[in-house]
Amino acid sequence: MSDSATPNLPSRNFERTADFYRALGFSEQWHDKHWMILKCGNLVLEFFPYPDLDPLTSSFMCCLRLDDLDAFYAVCKDAGISEKSSGQPRLHAPKVEYWGARVGVLIDLDGTLVRLIQN
Repeated sequence: MSDSATPNLPSRNFERTADFYRALGFSEQWHDKHWMILKCGNLVLEFFPYPDLDPLTSSFMCCLRLDDLDAFYAVCKDAGISEKSSGQPRLHAPKVEYWGARVGVLIDLDGTLVRLIQN
């Protein structure tokens, strides 16, 4: 098995989080009252309960490094996530950042900033 890392992210409600990410292609690998693991291909996201999290002040974030950023972004849009400047969930369209990489942004239901980075 190769080395890997997985982000540990907050969830105010595991069922709502699982439903949100299921629409993006993730499936549940583990779920009990203390932990949930979702997987989509080689992407793995792990969640812990944080029922009192204020999504408007959350500072949680992670990066998904994607071979096909445009395809994943299209899945997000097809799931009904809109491009807007406030609220959750939302998208910010991919653009080339100052450091040369193409990056989009997904803000999930709990205010977690998920950077979508083209490999």
